[in-house]
Amino acid sequence: MKTHTVRTYKSAEKLAREDQLAWKIAAVAADDVPLDADVVEMIGNRIIDNAAVAAASLARHPVASARAQALAHPYQPGAAVFGMSAGTRVSPEWAAWANSVAVRELDFHDTFLAADYSHPGDNIPPILAVAQHCGLSGRQLAKGIATGYEIQVDLVKGICLHEHKIDHIAHLGPSAAAGIGTLLRLDTETIYQAVQQALHVTTTTRQSRKGEISSWKAYAPAFAGKMAIEAVDRVMRGEGAPSPAWEGEDGFIAYLLSGPGAMYHVPLPEPGEAKRAILDTYTKEHSAEYQSQALIDLARRMGPRIREQTGDLSRVKDIVIHTSHHTHYVIGTGASDPQKMDPKASRETLDHSIMYIFAVALEDGGWHHERSYAPERANRPETVALWHRISTVEDPEWTRRYHSRDPKEKAFGGRVVVTLADGSVIEDELAIADANPLGARPFARPDYVNKFRTLADGIVAQSEQDRFIAAVERLTDLKAEELGGLNFAVEPDKLGPAAASGIFDWTRT
Repeated sequence: MKTHTVRTYKSAEKLAREDQLAWKIAAVAADDVPLDADVVEMIGNRIIDNAAVAAASLARHPVASARAQALAHPYQPGAAVFGMSAGTRVSPEWAAWANSVAVRELDFHDTFLAADYSHPGDNIPPILAVAQHCGLSGRQLAKGIATGYEIQVDLVKGICLHEHKIDHIAHLGPSAAAGIGTLLRLDTETIYQAVQQALHVTTTTRQSRKGEISSWKAYAPAFAGKMAIEAVDRVMRGEGAPSPAWEGEDGFIAYLLSGPGAMYHVPLPEPGEAKRAILDTYTKEHSAEYQSQALIDLARRMGPRIREQTGDLSRVKDIVIHTSHHTHYVIGTGASDPQKMDPKASRETLDHSIMYIFAVALEDGGWHHERSYAPERANRPETVALWHRISTVEDPEWTRRYHSRDPKEKAFGGRVVVTLADGSVIEDELAIADANPLGARPFARPDYVNKFRTLADGIVAQSEQDRFIAAVERLTDLKAEELGGLNFAVEPDKLGPAAASGIFDWTRT
């Protein structure tokens, strides 16, 4: 890997395009390097992981709405939509839109945290949709996905967006465009323009993850993937992009990030170097924000100890979670969001409240993607009482470990101090979630398959589950006509109530 310094340049300095971050990203995307076997294995795992979460979310309202929008844009050859029959094809950008919302709705797929946040699995729906539409092979699809992960992870390592209240899809648009560039074997110049266009149109604020969090949280990455496809299409037709996108005098760094004097350091593979960043990422065992994963595991561990000593969680006086800056200010009391303590808050908001999550996990001894968020669950008086006795504080050591580049030190958990009514204290800590690659029970292919079968149970027929898993097992051997198999179909009654109509369904009367 080579670390590139990125800063603002005045227009008079005439920064050569070969020295621009977008060009360097494009050069990586255009570098047709072989796929390592462990990377292919992990790509297959994440395709399964995405499908698992999509299956569980098919009937949810945001997913039904996105699917209805997509189905209003039939196209041949087109791309497949989760839940629909193999013959149902829509325009690829709309397939990416619908499938991305299904993948993102439950906040239950993979993650990478460094200088910024990301869910790199969001790269898969747009890249897969273009591969299906354009008739490409499974091996070329895998190369495109490897690039998408590589570029997103490298941007997340080097450029912090959240401190400037920029949503992390500003890294997803460029990474998806780069991955599509690899998929289509485009030249460096074309990918360079597409990456810049994608950055320009996918920069939005973090208000989508603040206060009253709405379904847009699920739609945001879908928007980025859709915009990436459209950006690549425009550039292939000969259109250009604002340039230099990151380094320009009026560009991304100068006015949306840390300003003209700032320097960022972005690592990227050297020419000929394999794209392995997907191996730095990790999935979720629990359907909640990633920084809660280790704390859910810790709650499962601490619950029996507290009950053994007190007999009853009502004897808990207060709970303080000592954790990183990110956890405290994004999903903790440091966010100063009253909605995070509100039993009537949306699922998306509760998903970003570690106080709620820890209380429920402590009471239930685990976490469930539906039951743990149910209104009747959130409104239990004993849960509300416990929830409101939980707070977070930033601990500099946990913040340091969160940002550590040493995988043996890197941590996303915290230390929990439970003070009981009699003044006695129970403490414990957990740095890494059990399912993390460095955790107590690292997820491997059987765990991903089990996650898929568990979430698809009662939704996707057993034979269809088997067919889908078999297709993933043959990923790099799949021919173009077989890529539709990286989808699953369900019976119409599993899709939930019909979505309300909109502009695309409009009929004159």
